[in-house]
Amino acid sequence: MLLKVFKNTVLFSIIIGISVVTFSCGNSVKRDVESSALKDLADNGISTPYMVSNETAKPIIVGANRTSTYLPLLKGKRVAVVANQTSVVFKSEGYTHIVDSLLSLDVDIKKVFSPEHGFRGTADAGELVKDGKDTRTGLAIYSLHGKHKKPTKIQLEDVDIMIFDIQDVGVRFYTYISTLHYIMEACAEQNIPLLILDRPNPNGNYIDGPVLEKKHSSFLGMHPIPLVHGMTIGEYAKMINGEAWLTNEVTCDITIIEMLNYDHNRTYSLALRPSPNLPNDQSIELYPSLGLFEGTNINAGRGTEFQFQRYGAPFLDKNHYTFKYTPVPNFGSKHPKHENEICYGVDLSKVKAERHFTLKYIMDAYHNATDKTKVFNTANFTTHAGTAILQKQIEAGLTEAEIKGTWKDDLDAYKKVRRQYLLYK
Repeated sequence: MLLKVFKNTVLFSIIIGISVVTFSCGNSVKRDVESSALKDLADNGISTPYMVSNETAKPIIVGANRTSTYLPLLKGKRVAVVANQTSVVFKSEGYTHIVDSLLSLDVDIKKVFSPEHGFRGTADAGELVKDGKDTRTGLAIYSLHGKHKKPTKIQLEDVDIMIFDIQDVGVRFYTYISTLHYIMEACAEQNIPLLILDRPNPNGNYIDGPVLEKKHSSFLGMHPIPLVHGMTIGEYAKMINGEAWLTNEVTCDITIIEMLNYDHNRTYSLALRPSPNLPNDQSIELYPSLGLFEGTNINAGRGTEFQFQRYGAPFLDKNHYTFKYTPVPNFGSKHPKHENEICYGVDLSKVKAERHFTLKYIMDAYHNATDKTKVFNTANFTTHAGTAILQKQIEAGLTEAEIKGTWKDDLDAYKKVRRQYLLYK
């Protein structure tokens, strides 16, 4: 049984959705719907409840495949969908985009809202995404990564319910959770319920990194959470409500279609690139650590076929590093850092990536730069790190253990808060 998987990926467990939890003003009702899982799969043309798996545990079933659970909530409603290329319903052979699937089921979809990288996931990181029309369905698409990061009142006038279905990777500066914040806020202000189809967090097994300081909040990090937050989209939505992070402390009426058989220690592969520059499992596992290079003048593989699996720059010591590469424009990176320049650095594409966050790569690059003043793009690095202290600690020569020791109290406090919003073990 085959799926179209992204390059260099071994697919573990990818089926998707299952119990439902409804949250409004802090109240919740959880239904045990495991018995309906097989019916859902059969309804979606899946006779065996897995795609590809090398685990003995039951396969993960994501929210999008729980059609019999959430279709009644859409009946007779005018629907808007927040989605990108990862928003799919899995079939026995491949998958169908959630928008196409709902249209085939006669759901009245009025419009689509698209996050960073666009509805079909082809735009560069940070690239302005324009409003438009989907050529496949004719639906109007409104960008949430440009002038308006939040749906306007006018855009929501003909909407009765909103669906949010996007694959996240569990890192604070990965902007889909910021999009979630603005969607929740817009829905709360217009009294529109939000249906969240939950998906796994591929970096959900740990929590690490500095906690964002409020004065450094931005679209790359809006809330006081660690760099690696350890929550699914559904759990994070609960936290946004529970911690009163929306403007004027409004609360969004959310219904979460929970996954079946997921826990935070499960390993699995994503079936599709969550964004153009995360092409495989290796890049996703290294992303929390190598993502910090986005706030520096060091290339992290953009402009190659090994995005977030290598790092380098012309000003790193070529006598120290034996590896070199040249970034060129490609899919997802029209103008990579050090375009057409030889970069000296490290290739991580073949190493065994561990599911944890480390500073060793960025510390290695800094210590082996021939001109250390060229390493940090200070304002941008502070925005990514969520604090100005980390750059100073690296420049001062502190060890990784010493730096991580300064995060302990904040991380312990966050873990206590996080615990009350978890849907999964």
